Amino acid sequence: MQAHLPLPVAVPKEAYDYGERSSGETHGVVLTKPQIVDLILDLAGYVEDRDLGGLTLLEPSVGHGAFLVPALKRLLASSKRYGRDPRTLAGGLLAFDIDADHVVLTRQAIERELRGAGLGAADCKRLSGAWVQEGDFLLAPIQRRFDVVVGNPPYVRIEQLAPRLQSEYRHRYVSLFDRADLYVAFIERSLDLLGPKGVLSFICADRWTLNRYGAPLREKIARDFHVHTYVDLHTASPFESEVIAYPSIFAIGRDRGHQVQVGKLASGSPEECKDLLRLLKSPKAKIRPGASVSTYETWFEAAEPWVLSSPEHLEVLRDLERRFEPLEADGKTQVRIGVATGADKVFVVPEDADIERDRLVPLVMREDIEDGKVRNAHRCVINTFAGDGSVVDLAKYPKLARYFEERAGDVKKRHVAQKNPRGWFRTIDRVYPELVPVPKLLIPDIAGSNEVVLEDGRFHPHHNLYFVISETWDMKVLGGLLSSKVALFFVWSYAVKMRGGYLRFQAQYLRRIRVPPPTSLPKSLATAIAAAFSDRDFVKVDALALRVYGLSALPEFDFVDTRR
Repeated sequence: MQAHLPLPVAVPKEAYDYGERSSGETHGVVLTKPQIVDLILDLAGYVEDRDLGGLTLLEPSVGHGAFLVPALKRLLASSKRYGRDPRTLAGGLLAFDIDADHVVLTRQAIERELRGAGLGAADCKRLSGAWVQEGDFLLAPIQRRFDVVVGNPPYVRIEQLAPRLQSEYRHRYVSLFDRADLYVAFIERSLDLLGPKGVLSFICADRWTLNRYGAPLREKIARDFHVHTYVDLHTASPFESEVIAYPSIFAIGRDRGHQVQVGKLASGSPEECKDLLRLLKSPKAKIRPGASVSTYETWFEAAEPWVLSSPEHLEVLRDLERRFEPLEADGKTQVRIGVATGADKVFVVPEDADIERDRLVPLVMREDIEDGKVRNAHRCVINTFAGDGSVVDLAKYPKLARYFEERAGDVKKRHVAQKNPRGWFRTIDRVYPELVPVPKLLIPDIAGSNEVVLEDGRFHPHHNLYFVISETWDMKVLGGLLSSKVALFFVWSYAVKMRGGYLRFQAQYLRRIRVPPPTSLPKSLATAIAAAFSDRDFVKVDALALRVYGLSALPEFDFVDTRR
């Protein structure tokens, strides 16, 4: 085993402000609603009619004690039923938090509960100190195994952390792949700390179940664990405050099994949570609308994304994937993303900016797309690269040099500038002037549906636009297929879903769209698709796409039709 870096590592406080939170965009504690906490404890099997005094429970990121205090209440009730002395339960609970204030608040809450159960001040302080520890769960030397792990792991983007801490985390956790959020490392370590019959039950953002950075964690679970239950909370409100990321609840154990129960809550109300538990125990139970359960006879293999809409949706998706090839399968069709600069206010300029003309490349941004057409906003992106991919020599461009020197403060504070001090003025991504005259299908990153627009070869895309280029397709025919509800079904099945019904149309999801070989389409059908795409007649586009894919209809799925 490799030696770990010396610790403690100097880390910005904001990067260590874990607690219970809703997304990487927020830094305050976001409390989970009591009924959701109870549901998570129930799914983990931490219930009062069991002898909980004989079990061990771990909470990796305690926050204000939203999980630990209800767990303690259950432990005390169970101990009374089974005749255990609470004073002997110092090894029954363990929780961590990096924030000293969170530790103090949670210990105080625990001591109040213990005093209410008749314990003296010394025992209250001893137990709260044993149960709640200040420290980094991902680095703490934990030698025990646990029967239950519950909580809401922190959502922190890995790039927000100090470089040395990032390095140490990546060294220890294989799940920190690509730009993974820190919560995947919390899941990985929590799974590793489960005992032979242990169960992990978390509420967490669901991005890792579908996207690229979640692949190593999904593979680990498929290899070594069994998903007992998965609960979709896309329309529910499980937190005390509004959040951006869609959460889900999942219960995972070490025992090997086959069937997985997949539930859904409409609002996450106390009544729905109770109904869901009844359905999980008895699928034919009579309940009010709002909770539902489907049974998956098999689960996803290896690193496969967890496509959990419904068994009917999955059947259609798998059929399409058997019969058609991915969009890029021909090797001559590419999905790409536009240029990121790191400081648009510096690098995006009017076309008449006082900069050498060969350094300015016409740019299209999302706001330039109106009613299916690309508007010329007469703006450019500064090209800081030579043809061979190296950074240009500013000495050869006095106007550009002067422009950057006047704005050096904004340019040099970017991460990419600090990593490349000699090329401090470069954009994050390389600009490709040769891309400008190539016809492109532009697709906005965030939208309700697939807003595909043909750009006939005048601009370089900005990073809030993905785009498709092809040497084999008639771009209007491909544009029609990619604008169809069938194409949207592929993206909807895999993509991160956001509040308001919007989707992330990222490259990793666009690449999952399946298409027929271009030469397989009858000429009359291809002509009709191209015409419908040009006319923005999406009713006709959808009907023609069903013919292409050999479908009479698609299963219903919720989306906001923003195509126009």
